[in-house]
Amino acid sequence: MAAMCDSVPQEQPSAIGEGRGDSRSPPLRGVRSGPQSGREANCLASRTTNARSDSEGPANPAGQRGVLSRQPLNWLRVRHSSTSHAEVSKAGVPSHPPLACRPSPPQGGRSALTTAFAKLAPAAISLALVLLAWELYARLGGIAPTVLPAPSHVLAQAWENRAALAENTLPTIRATLAGFACSLAAAFVLSALVDFLAPLRRALFPLLIASQTLPLVAIAPLVVLWFGFGLLPKILLVALVTFFPMMVALVEGYAATSAEISQMLAAMGTGRWRIFWLARLPSALPYFFAGLRISITYAVVGAIFAEYAGAAKGLGIYMLSAKNNFRPDLVLAAVAVSSALTLALFGLAVLVQRLAMPWERAGRDRKAEPSERRS
Repeated sequence: MAAMCDSVPQEQPSAIGEGRGDSRSPPLRGVRSGPQSGREANCLASRTTNARSDSEGPANPAGQRGVLSRQPLNWLRVRHSSTSHAEVSKAGVPSHPPLACRPSPPQGGRSALTTAFAKLAPAAISLALVLLAWELYARLGGIAPTVLPAPSHVLAQAWENRAALAENTLPTIRATLAGFACSLAAAFVLSALVDFLAPLRRALFPLLIASQTLPLVAIAPLVVLWFGFGLLPKILLVALVTFFPMMVALVEGYAATSAEISQMLAAMGTGRWRIFWLARLPSALPYFFAGLRISITYAVVGAIFAEYAGAAKGLGIYMLSAKNNFRPDLVLAAVAVSSALTLALFGLAVLVQRLAMPWERAGRDRKAEPSERRS
């Protein structure tokens, strides 16, 4: 077709149109204004197709028009990788590829593991530095092991007495979980009553605030004296220590509910309990989990104080026995176990929050996407 088109005589431009640049000038006599045969028409169509393909990109193998609109991504990738920005802009195409052509940030298990490591690395480094300084001071400072044992010595004694530590840890875990469950139930019931009955809030809040001013060291022996050495006084002390932050957080969360949502539900004929369940309780979830994380850190401490006051087994009575025997290494070993329990319960609370509120994590991911694209 190219050879055949070369032999076709080219149409000469009009002298009048060429001199003045006027495309509307009539053709001269004797000059053909268009193709006079099918062969010439085919050659002109071939030239037009080749010119369009040179300016727009590779031809569509299916013979369809609109190559740029049907295959935007592949065409832009080829053009962007093989030509410069100036050439692409000259062809009438933006010099930068669209967002869909840009490489997305890596996703998968490796990125999640890297993110988790980046979050935990500062705390791990700080803990390692503290333990190193403690070890050096205990070994090189001339301190007796009966006063300040080194961390390595505490770890060795904890491993040797692991059976006794495990035997005394289980009662503490049982008292902590039972007391915290009662605290959670009491906080939810009292917060709902206070939300439904405003006068009850004015009557209960001063008493609840006063209950938090009682020193646990003074109240624990009295509770053990009143209710015996069983599990009940430990449950009561744990509930007394942990319920107030959750209750205050729930009440504040109920008050933060959007008034427009409550008014819309009321206009649709929804009852007050239904409004509480559909609008006020979901609005209070972020506040509740904030109070939950605070309360969970006090639960183990409350159980240990209750065991200190009087118990047959538990980490509190184990610490008291080790202190009376001048074994600070075993006391510190029990403290390390209680700290590990607190961290585990705190992590469990965070996990429950992520499962109960998946939309919050999705919102944080959407907010982080623009910053990742800019970086």
